[in-house]
Amino acid sequence: MNKSWLFAFCALCLAIPARAEDPLVVPLKRLSLDAAVKVAEGAIAACRERGIQIAVTLVDREGNVQVTLRDTIAAPITAKISRMKAFTAANFNAATSAMGARADTPIGRVEGLVMSAGGVPVLVSGSYLVAGVGVSGAPDGATDEACAMAGIARIQDDLDMAM
Repeated sequence: MNKSWLFAFCALCLAIPARAEDPLVVPLKRLSLDAAVKVAEGAIAACRERGIQIAVTLVDREGNVQVTLRDTIAAPITAKISRMKAFTAANFNAATSAMGARADTPIGRVEGLVMSAGGVPVLVSGSYLVAGVGVSGAPDGATDEACAMAGIARIQDDLDMAM
Protein backbone atom coordinates (compact mmCIF):
# COMPACT_ATOMS: atom_id res chain seq x y z
CA MET A 1 0.00 0.00 0.00
CA ASN A 2 2.83 2.36 0.80
CA LYS A 3 4.35 1.78 -2.65
CA SER A 4 1.11 2.71 -4.43
CA TRP A 5 0.93 5.95 -2.45
CA LEU A 6 4.52 6.78 -3.43
CA PHE A 7 3.79 5.94 -7.08
CA ALA A 8 0.70 8.19 -7.06
CA PHE A 9 2.67 11.02 -5.44
CA CYS A 10 5.46 10.76 -8.05
CA ALA A 11 2.91 10.71 -10.89
CA LEU A 12 1.25 13.81 -9.47
CA CYS A 13 4.59 15.62 -9.23
CA LEU A 14 5.36 14.83 -12.84
CA ALA A 15 1.93 16.02 -13.96
CA ILE A 16 2.35 19.47 -12.36
CA PRO A 17 4.62 21.61 -14.51
CA ALA A 18 7.66 22.90 -12.71
CA ARG A 19 8.11 26.67 -12.53
CA ALA A 20 10.60 27.62 -15.18
CA GLU A 21 13.48 29.73 -14.00
CA ASP A 22 14.37 32.96 -15.74
CA PRO A 23 16.32 32.20 -18.91
CA LEU A 24 20.00 33.00 -19.09
CA VAL A 25 19.71 34.16 -22.69
CA VAL A 26 16.89 36.25 -24.13
CA PRO A 27 16.20 36.12 -27.88
CA LEU A 28 15.66 39.49 -29.55
CA LYS A 29 14.03 40.18 -32.89
CA ARG A 30 15.62 42.80 -35.16
CA LEU A 31 14.88 44.30 -38.53
CA SER A 32 16.84 42.86 -41.40
CA LEU A 33 18.97 45.24 -43.43
CA ASP A 34 16.57 44.84 -46.37
CA ALA A 35 13.59 45.81 -44.20
CA ALA A 36 15.43 48.82 -42.75
CA VAL A 37 16.34 50.03 -46.24
CA LYS A 38 12.70 49.68 -47.37
CA VAL A 39 11.57 51.87 -44.46
CA ALA A 40 14.22 54.49 -45.20
CA GLU A 41 13.43 54.55 -48.91
CA GLY A 42 9.71 54.77 -48.11
CA ALA A 43 10.24 57.78 -45.87
CA ILE A 44 12.30 59.56 -48.51
CA ALA A 45 9.70 58.79 -51.20
CA ALA A 46 6.88 60.13 -49.01
CA CYS A 47 8.70 63.39 -48.39
CA ARG A 48 9.72 63.72 -52.05
CA GLU A 49 6.03 63.53 -52.99
CA ARG A 50 5.63 66.68 -50.89
CA GLY A 51 8.65 68.30 -52.52
CA ILE A 52 10.79 67.93 -49.40
CA GLN A 53 14.37 66.64 -49.15
CA ILE A 54 15.08 64.81 -45.88
CA ALA A 55 17.43 62.48 -44.10
CA VAL A 56 16.19 59.31 -42.45
CA THR A 57 17.93 57.01 -39.98
CA LEU A 58 16.93 53.61 -38.64
CA VAL A 59 18.46 52.33 -35.42
CA ASP A 60 18.09 48.94 -33.79
CA ARG A 61 16.27 48.59 -30.47
CA GLU A 62 19.41 49.63 -28.57
CA GLY A 63 19.90 52.75 -30.68
CA ASN A 64 22.75 51.56 -32.93
CA VAL A 65 22.54 52.96 -36.45
CA GLN A 66 21.51 50.43 -39.07
CA VAL A 67 20.72 52.69 -42.06
CA THR A 68 21.04 56.39 -42.81
CA LEU A 69 19.97 57.94 -46.11
CA ARG A 70 20.17 61.66 -46.91
CA ASP A 71 18.40 62.89 -50.01
CA THR A 72 20.41 64.77 -52.62
CA ILE A 73 19.97 68.34 -51.40
CA ALA A 74 18.90 67.77 -47.79
CA ALA A 75 20.96 69.85 -45.40
CA PRO A 76 23.92 67.96 -43.90
CA ILE A 77 22.63 68.52 -40.33
CA THR A 78 19.49 66.50 -41.13
CA ALA A 79 21.43 63.22 -40.92
CA LYS A 80 22.57 63.93 -37.36
CA ILE A 81 19.13 65.09 -36.24
CA SER A 82 17.41 62.08 -37.82
CA ARG A 83 19.79 59.78 -35.93
CA MET A 84 19.03 61.48 -32.62
CA LYS A 85 15.27 61.29 -33.23
CA ALA A 86 15.51 57.58 -34.09
CA PHE A 87 17.69 56.95 -31.01
CA THR A 88 15.21 58.76 -28.76
CA ALA A 89 12.19 56.93 -30.19
CA ALA A 90 13.85 53.52 -29.78
CA ASN A 91 15.10 54.16 -26.25
CA PHE A 92 11.78 55.50 -24.99
CA ASN A 93 9.67 53.20 -27.21
CA ALA A 94 7.53 56.20 -28.06
CA ALA A 95 7.05 58.78 -30.78
CA THR A 96 9.19 61.82 -30.14
CA SER A 97 6.15 64.00 -30.87
CA ALA A 98 4.71 62.77 -27.56
CA MET A 99 7.77 63.88 -25.60
CA GLY A 100 7.58 67.65 -25.94
CA ALA A 101 6.72 68.14 -22.27
CA ARG A 102 9.88 66.26 -21.25
CA ALA A 103 12.16 68.41 -23.40
CA ASP A 104 12.57 71.01 -20.62
CA THR A 105 13.35 68.42 -17.93
CA PRO A 106 16.77 67.00 -17.04
CA ILE A 107 15.96 63.96 -19.22
CA GLY A 108 15.31 66.20 -22.20
CA ARG A 109 18.75 67.74 -21.82
CA VAL A 110 20.61 64.44 -22.07
CA GLU A 111 23.08 64.66 -24.94
CA GLY A 112 21.96 62.72 -28.01
CA LEU A 113 18.21 62.94 -27.37
CA VAL A 114 15.81 64.97 -29.50
CA MET A 115 12.25 65.28 -28.24
CA SER A 116 10.66 66.97 -31.22
CA ALA A 117 8.41 65.26 -33.74
CA GLY A 118 9.92 63.03 -36.39
CA GLY A 119 11.07 59.95 -34.47
CA VAL A 120 8.87 56.87 -34.10
CA PRO A 121 9.39 53.34 -32.82
CA VAL A 122 9.04 50.45 -35.27
CA LEU A 123 6.72 47.97 -33.61
CA VAL A 124 5.61 44.46 -34.49
CA SER A 125 1.95 43.78 -33.75
CA GLY A 126 1.68 47.15 -32.06
CA SER A 127 3.86 46.31 -29.08
CA TYR A 128 7.20 44.58 -29.77
CA LEU A 129 9.97 47.12 -30.42
CA VAL A 130 12.37 46.18 -33.22
CA ALA A 131 13.79 49.56 -34.25
CA GLY A 132 13.42 53.32 -34.25
CA VAL A 133 13.17 55.60 -37.27
CA GLY A 134 13.94 59.30 -37.35
CA VAL A 135 13.30 61.85 -40.10
CA SER A 136 14.62 65.39 -40.33
CA GLY A 137 14.44 68.08 -42.98
CA ALA A 138 10.76 68.91 -43.39
CA PRO A 139 9.55 72.39 -42.46
CA ASP A 140 7.81 70.96 -39.38
CA GLY A 141 8.04 67.89 -37.18
CA ALA A 142 4.55 66.67 -38.07
CA THR A 143 5.66 66.23 -41.68
CA ASP A 144 8.86 64.50 -40.54
CA GLU A 145 6.73 62.08 -38.52
CA ALA A 146 4.28 61.51 -41.38
CA CYS A 147 7.16 60.56 -43.69
CA ALA A 148 8.60 58.22 -41.03
CA MET A 149 5.20 56.55 -40.65
CA ALA A 150 4.89 56.20 -44.43
CA GLY A 151 8.23 54.39 -44.47
CA ILE A 152 7.13 52.00 -41.73
CA ALA A 153 3.84 51.39 -43.55
CA ARG A 154 5.83 49.83 -46.40
CA ILE A 155 6.72 46.84 -44.23
CA GLN A 156 4.16 46.89 -41.38
CA ASP A 157 1.96 44.08 -42.72
CA ASP A 158 4.99 41.85 -43.27
CA LEU A 159 6.29 42.71 -39.79
CA ASP A 160 3.02 41.78 -38.15
CA MET A 161 3.03 38.43 -39.96
CA ALA A 162 6.63 37.74 -38.91
CA MET A 163 6.00 37.15 -35.22
